[in-house]
Amino acid sequence: MIEPKKFWWMIKKELISLKRHPSRLISILAFPIIMILLFGYGMGGEMTDLPIVVVSQSDGNLTDLTLDTIKSTETYHVVEVMDSLSDAKARVDSGEVKAAIILPSDYDDDSSQQKGVTLYLDSSDQMASQILESSTQGIFYRLSNMVAASQTSVSTQDANITPSLGHSLNNFKDDISLHINRIYGNIKYIDFLVPAILGMTIMMSCMMGMGSTIAGERETGELARLFMTPTSVATVIGGKIVAKLLIELVRALILIFMAVLLFNVSIKGGFLQTFIVLVIGALCFVGFGIMLSARTSTQEDYAQISLPFSMPMMFVSGVFYPIETMPWILQKLAYIFPLTYLNDAMRGIMLKGQTLGDVWLDLVVLLGFTLLFFIVGVKRFNRDV
Repeated sequence: MIEPKKFWWMIKKELISLKRHPSRLISILAFPIIMILLFGYGMGGEMTDLPIVVVSQSDGNLTDLTLDTIKSTETYHVVEVMDSLSDAKARVDSGEVKAAIILPSDYDDDSSQQKGVTLYLDSSDQMASQILESSTQGIFYRLSNMVAASQTSVSTQDANITPSLGHSLNNFKDDISLHINRIYGNIKYIDFLVPAILGMTIMMSCMMGMGSTIAGERETGELARLFMTPTSVATVIGGKIVAKLLIELVRALILIFMAVLLFNVSIKGGFLQTFIVLVIGALCFVGFGIMLSARTSTQEDYAQISLPFSMPMMFVSGVFYPIETMPWILQKLAYIFPLTYLNDAMRGIMLKGQTLGDVWLDLVVLLGFTLLFFIVGVKRFNRDV
């Protein structure tokens, strides 16, 4: 039978416990706010303003109409209209832009039997490439119909073409064909997803593992007994870091093997390079776990502190959806999370066939985060908590 007075004191005890752990209280209050913002704004958004370049090698009314139509389409953010085909392809290859729309030199030529436009597409970003492909096909399908209809008359009342952009198309009699050059081949969603899932799994296991290793042992008293021995903090923490890294190396090998076996995921940049990137990522997130657990006294405290970091990283670092689908403030926020750089490096190697030299910037940023986390963690580490 419940005793009302004692029952009330038990409730009061739990509330007082929260007051004594302000970090846990702040996390409990902030976490649902963060999650509703991420679900509301970070997922399922429309993909607009994707950066592209346009190569215009012709002049004339059809070229002008095409450029105006592309610029007025929300899907695209036209970074530059240029005439150098090699420069445009280089910008797509480097990842600076998602695609290049190439209008050939005979685009306005009446004698041309067919006007061949090329979409040079970075297909490694599977969702963005689908949107770009669909939008570009739609634009040139409508333009092709207008060109065919212009043999008799021109209508500038097309619902998808702004009337003010109308030009005289009476001289254009041939249709337009769109050729799509997917520079990394046909990428399935599972191919896009797996590299980031590998990175996310390493992140979660490293962070949660350090919580049980440091905060858990502190809670049970094992850490205090270790420090009663003539052992330095650096020795204890260093040993735990190396042991955790060895565990994560085995986990990384299993993850890569299962991804290839179960999902037939190809690793275009090579197994060894993929493994090295995962090791650097594991080292980074072990450091993150050390930093967060430096002053936490229980696993529950650690879990409440780590969730506001780990969950947002999962949603805004491009694991499930491209960063471009998010509001601009979340896009900016993504680049302060190390998982964004791990995902970018993993996709560069696994999908694009890049080398460690090609993703050097991502690796440097990850190593910079690692150094920062370890310095802060060691400085803040309290052996007496």
